[in-house]
Amino acid sequence: MKQVIGVGFILALVGCQDMPLENEAADTVIKSPTNDNLRLVRGYRSTDDDCQLTGETAFTVNYLDDAADLVSCPTGSDAAQSLVAMYGARQVAETGGYTVYTVPRR
Repeated sequence: MKQVIGVGFILALVGCQDMPLENEAADTVIKSPTNDNLRLVRGYRSTDDDCQLTGETAFTVNYLDDAADLVSCPTGSDAAQSLVAMYGARQVAETGGYTVYTVPRR
């Protein structure tokens, strides 16, 4: 009886070996980090922009300004660099892989 249980245990372990990812799952790339402190509304310059218009949360409330947009970009991204170069964005905070900028509207 112990031999049968031992063989069953070994078979169960063999069935748990690491399985390779399917092609679709292996090709999936997560574009941006996630963060609960930010309310990301939509792409800032276009729908597929990595920099996102950012709404009000407890974290962002002190950075909101009626004369500027609050925009969050993945920290260190090319999108963040171009936002600063194109719009004169000023960094105000960092959280969870994002850098938060204020972008003057006027």
